Amino acid sequence: MDIIAKIAEELKIKRTQVEAAVGLIDEGNTIPFIARYRKEATGSLDDEKLRELGEKLEFYRALDARRADVTRLIDEQGKLTEELVNAIENAQTLSELEDIYRPYRPKRRTRASIAAEAGLTPLAELMLEQKKGVDIAAEAENYLNPEKKINTAEDALNGAKDIIAERVSDNADFRKWIREYTYKHGNLVSKAKTEEDSVYRLYYDYSEPLSKMPSHRVLAVDRGEKEGVLSVKVEVEKDKVFDYLRGQMLTARECSATEYVREATDDAYERLIAPSVQTEMRNTITDNAQEQAIRVFGENLKNLLMLPPVRNKVVMVFDPAYRTGCKIAIVDEFGDVLDTTVVYPTPPQNKQEEAKAKLKALINKHKVDIISIGNGTASKESEIFVAGMIKELDREVSYIMTNEAGASVYSASKLASEEFPQFDVSLRSAVSIARRLQDPLAELVKIDPKAIGVGQYQHDMEQKALDNSLAGVVESCVSGVGADLNTASVSLLSHIAGINSKIAKSIYEYRTTVSRFKTRSELLKVKGIGEKAYKQCVGFLRVPESREVLDNTAVHPESYEAAYSLLKLLGYTREDVSERKLFELPKKVEEKGEAKIASELGIGVPTLNDIVSELLKPGRDPRDELPPQILRTDAMDISSLKTGMEFVGTVRNVADFGAFVDIGVHQDGLVHISKLSNRFVKRASDVVKVGDIIKVRVIDVDVAKKRISLEKIN
Repeated sequence: MDIIAKIAEELKIKRTQVEAAVGLIDEGNTIPFIARYRKEATGSLDDEKLRELGEKLEFYRALDARRADVTRLIDEQGKLTEELVNAIENAQTLSELEDIYRPYRPKRRTRASIAAEAGLTPLAELMLEQKKGVDIAAEAENYLNPEKKINTAEDALNGAKDIIAERVSDNADFRKWIREYTYKHGNLVSKAKTEEDSVYRLYYDYSEPLSKMPSHRVLAVDRGEKEGVLSVKVEVEKDKVFDYLRGQMLTARECSATEYVREATDDAYERLIAPSVQTEMRNTITDNAQEQAIRVFGENLKNLLMLPPVRNKVVMVFDPAYRTGCKIAIVDEFGDVLDTTVVYPTPPQNKQEEAKAKLKALINKHKVDIISIGNGTASKESEIFVAGMIKELDREVSYIMTNEAGASVYSASKLASEEFPQFDVSLRSAVSIARRLQDPLAELVKIDPKAIGVGQYQHDMEQKALDNSLAGVVESCVSGVGADLNTASVSLLSHIAGINSKIAKSIYEYRTTVSRFKTRSELLKVKGIGEKAYKQCVGFLRVPESREVLDNTAVHPESYEAAYSLLKLLGYTREDVSERKLFELPKKVEEKGEAKIASELGIGVPTLNDIVSELLKPGRDPRDELPPQILRTDAMDISSLKTGMEFVGTVRNVADFGAFVDIGVHQDGLVHISKLSNRFVKRASDVVKVGDIIKVRVIDVDVAKKRISLEKIN
């Protein structure tokens, strides 16, 4: 198989792009490095496309390795023919390859092998010849073998049919046709195994075509089956399959063998092919559903991590609870903890006036700008309390509901105990909620992505595939934003391309025991960072204090000379970069011609454009260009919602079937995929993403079930 051509075809990109990317990957370059600094080679493939390319490369190389194994194993049996070699070479999937190998795979003793041991293979061959004038029943009398329990002609005939059935089952072409037919025309059918109500009631008597079943329904049915609530099977019109197999196995003329071959063929499908193909179909749609769910999870995670930070604000976090009280932490604009306390404004204590007095004093003392309320237990009561309190304040304070998913996981971790040894678990959680508002990326990288709450069915997925995908997303986000070498946490640094947790700790130790970094090049003094690691990571690290202004940009040191040559060519100096005097730079580049300048500098046009972008805004954060998070000053309740009300809300989670939107009433509303746009939408993620600020209208409210149905106003 020409792997390069296959990947290029599937990804709809040029062969040269794939060749370049594969070469760079094989050299040990990281995906973020290739995406950012090797655009000329790959034709500007982004990190998402490069990761997909890498996954396909791994799959097809594994397929080729299995192809070589199958060829060798058949050859060792002395049964490799030119026809088999061609079939093996042309196999496009693992299933096709295994179908070819099936007849040659060592088997446990089967009904067919027992029949063959009893000497019934010649009788089976005679049956398959389907000659007129041959009495198969009479011929069977010649194959009696009491020692092998073939005592009657019927025993011999049954044994011969078993041999034929296994041959039919082992035929790769038959299996391929049946597999494709089952996928195109089969249904997944689920039935209730209980009369009790459950979240799976929709699937108590359910049927849907395999080829059209959305991923979230596949995963829901799988989970219902796993929990013993549903029985699930694949159903297909068997007569069509029988007709196909009989057409392949039976001759046009009727003879004494016809009925026996027909029975053997039907048995092959019923007993040997259907169970395995239907299991394959279940696995196929589940694998596809998991792949899609992992993709959606990754998109949601990326959008959550890339939420714009709330900068230069003092934040009071309000971590709600009932009996144990609400934990309060105040964090300054740099993320340092200024104060902590506990108040009891919620049931059963209801000490609201006491809580107000204490919190007002802290707000005034520390000049709090925003109150961040965790969205867990008692959050609605807490929101109502906070909204009422800020109306009584002399200073302008707003609040925001913050998703606290994963905060408890972080607070109980070794990392949290090292960061805040003076606090108990609940206060560590509160600080985490405050910091994730100030810098979502820096704080959320401390938490296992699966605990952040933007995926579905994550515990049902293949964990290694999920972990690898999410790790790639985190790496791309962190590398895309960059990290300050002198302030970034070990957690953040460990997700920079080319840096592992061991090197991240070495960087931290260097800056705390030897010296703060004065330049990027000092990285080479850190234990564990050689030329190769330096090349991969340095472009994603920043040193704002460096005298070298480019050390605070995404310009790679390998391009510093080109950057300064560009400035000189267009009449600028290094100082002009620091003093932000390059407003005319894009215009001058356009006037002189991008291609001409790039050629003079010995770089490509994509690298030239990246350099220009970075020179214009040294130290820029791409997240700052996104819409800011919504701050509120008043609270509403689900019971106050009416059909037709319009809100500006924040997308909190996206699934294939729709998007969950926070409109400020504690309970997120669902915009079903059919209500996201005026046009047909295949996946909700094609229209909205986590963190989007969108305008919605209420179309239905079920207070008892706490369900809010919304539609997006386009």
